[in-house]
Amino acid sequence: MAHPVAATALKPLLDELVGGDLRVRFEFWDGSALGPTDGTGTVVVRSPDALQRILWAPGELGFARAYVAGDLDPEGDLFEILRALQAAMPKRRPSPRAFAAAALAARQLGLLQRPPPPPPGEARPKGRRHSRARDGRVVSHHYDVSNDFYRLVLGPSMTYSCARFVSDDMTLEAAQASKHELTSRKLGLHLRPEMRLLDVGCGWGSMAIHAASHHGATVVGVTISQAQADLARKRVVEAGVGDRVDIRVQDYRDVADGPFDAISSIGMFEHVGAERVAEYATSLRALLAPAGRLLNHAISSVGGSRIGRRSFIGRYIFPDAQLVDVGETVLALETAGFEVRDVESLREHYAKTLRAWIENLEDHWDEAVDLVGEPRARTWRLYMAGSVVGFDDGGTSVHQVLGVVPSSSRGSGMPPTRDDWQVGEPS
Repeated sequence: MAHPVAATALKPLLDELVGGDLRVRFEFWDGSALGPTDGTGTVVVRSPDALQRILWAPGELGFARAYVAGDLDPEGDLFEILRALQAAMPKRRPSPRAFAAAALAARQLGLLQRPPPPPPGEARPKGRRHSRARDGRVVSHHYDVSNDFYRLVLGPSMTYSCARFVSDDMTLEAAQASKHELTSRKLGLHLRPEMRLLDVGCGWGSMAIHAASHHGATVVGVTISQAQADLARKRVVEAGVGDRVDIRVQDYRDVADGPFDAISSIGMFEHVGAERVAEYATSLRALLAPAGRLLNHAISSVGGSRIGRRSFIGRYIFPDAQLVDVGETVLALETAGFEVRDVESLREHYAKTLRAWIENLEDHWDEAVDLVGEPRARTWRLYMAGSVVGFDDGGTSVHQVLGVVPSSSRGSGMPPTRDDWQVGEPS
């Protein structure tokens, strides 16, 4: 018996899942289509393999596998399409009628056999969660992709964290310098030269270079990515601060040469894990001198969220990552002995940062594909676009939390207002 057209077979399932509120059009490999012609955009389903992937891994993982493999493609505004798909997803477990409709559609379209293997790039880390060995493998999966690829996406600043746009027309590079300057001022690096800074999760060395170049700080930067460290050391020398910056391949838990006057942790806390937050806070507190400051810059979510192994982000992007509620972060720092002096959200800035990264990727798409292959380039495009949606709607945020080590003899050293942090942006 000939297979019915895809749209005919799938319409009962979509009606059961989303009713009449489908704002995205689907165009199938056989020329059939479902959905409005004047909606948010179109998802072109190029192969039955896309539906097989979604059938066997329902939700975002199956959709992501289909996109990464090239079995489907959004046409139109990618951000709006993702928003519409997210809004259309059932808020509760599908009904028995939906399961029946899915089974019937799968049988009619010949989709009951197992799908093709997942596209390359999935991570399935082994070993004890957040052990040093497993953390090393996870970090390598994400960061040791290609320094040249990251340079295409991140731009000259090579900074893989939220920028700070002081004005609408500010370039990404200037906005990253603005973020580094804000961080430096919150840490008090501008108050006296030659302060000793520990940069935890130093990436390619941008914060370390900024602190040494603009404020005369002596910096120890630690990362557990060998590829990051290799390039960071080169960039430090090129910036003329090789005598002030020491880049190490070292776990923050193994740093033993304190005390430091200040610690910056920018975009690293997401890899710590909720069960390790107390250890993290206590370890960094022990490395600080009296009146020393910690600036913790991290993505957060209300109530916290572990990025599951069956999610797209957990499987392809950040295995073992966890977003901690900013309230839990504050409590952990206070419990470890910090006085929390400032909490600031930069949520909208991260959405704008991600849009700039996506623009960089798309402007250099062919070169990116040559460097890392099309599946990985598609992976990064989807993950960054999905992240924009999360930051835009407030599902995720990013906070800078400033903690100070109490000192009866030296005081807190804090300025009376935030005004001191908002001036003196580097040119």
